[in-house]
Amino acid sequence: MDFPRMSETARIERLQPRPGMIRMVLDTDTYNEIDDQFAVVHALLSPERLRVEALYAAPFYNNRSSGPADGMEKSYEEIIRLLDRLQVSPDGFVFRGSDRYLPSYEQPVRSPAALDLIERAMSSGNEPLYVVAIGAITNVASAILIEPRIIERIVVVWLGGHALYWPHTKEFNLGQDILASRLIFDCGVPLVHIPCNGVTTHLTTTVPEIERYVQGQGDIGRYLAETFKSYHEDHFAWSKEIWDIVTIAYLLDDSWVPTDLVHSPILTDQVTWSEDHSRHLIRSAYLLKRDPIFRDLFTKLEAWAKGTLAIVR
Repeated sequence: MDFPRMSETARIERLQPRPGMIRMVLDTDTYNEIDDQFAVVHALLSPERLRVEALYAAPFYNNRSSGPADGMEKSYEEIIRLLDRLQVSPDGFVFRGSDRYLPSYEQPVRSPAALDLIERAMSSGNEPLYVVAIGAITNVASAILIEPRIIERIVVVWLGGHALYWPHTKEFNLGQDILASRLIFDCGVPLVHIPCNGVTTHLTTTVPEIERYVQGQGDIGRYLAETFKSYHEDHFAWSKEIWDIVTIAYLLDDSWVPTDLVHSPILTDQVTWSEDHSRHLIRSAYLLKRDPIFRDLFTKLEAWAKGTLAIVR
């Protein structure tokens, strides 16, 4: 497959942190676990920086679904539940994604989400569209295969795989669709890679903290707290990663999620990383600052509950 060839200078420029307002879409397997819900809310409660244009339901398959199509549909329904609690209309805002993983590079999945992504990217002019992905990358990979020119118009921020020094990269988001994951690292799209093990594993919270700063913050706070506490029966000395808000945190303040420019790794058939210093550059996170990230989320939830923060559509 031939993709547009951005110069390394243009790609590096596109990967520089961007001041001012950011146009973004959020691609999420929202029902897969309990962290996507926090990320959706955090993004929508950040209108000072993020202009969220669309939410896309991503496929997933685990014990919470009967297959990728069911996972996508359940994610779509979970997005609707969140928006209802935030008093946001889903009309023209929420789109169903792929009902299967990428069959081949010759067979992209033409879902409403992929087609909407293409339309928004191609109408973006000189302002890049940030594609924040916190699940299997099928929708985004399909959009690139359908219309490769969007590579020059988007920046992908993806939570997927482990740190580049990790002995393997067998992680849920990446492993759900290996073919789509490999494409994201190979095609040359400007990419901010946020690893799970080694980086986002530091983004933990506890039941007492959630009860203190989330549970009392209106209908959405109650829902998030109930979802968090239901994840584990024994809360004694237990903490839980809220993985997905790291992508929102990076866009809000890149100092909270420091990154380096590195050569895009090769995703091997053994689901490990291989190095090739002749490949194009991406950004990869090597650290996160847990406290300011949660402080920002908790502060915005409180402001929302008090009616001093409004969601902008």
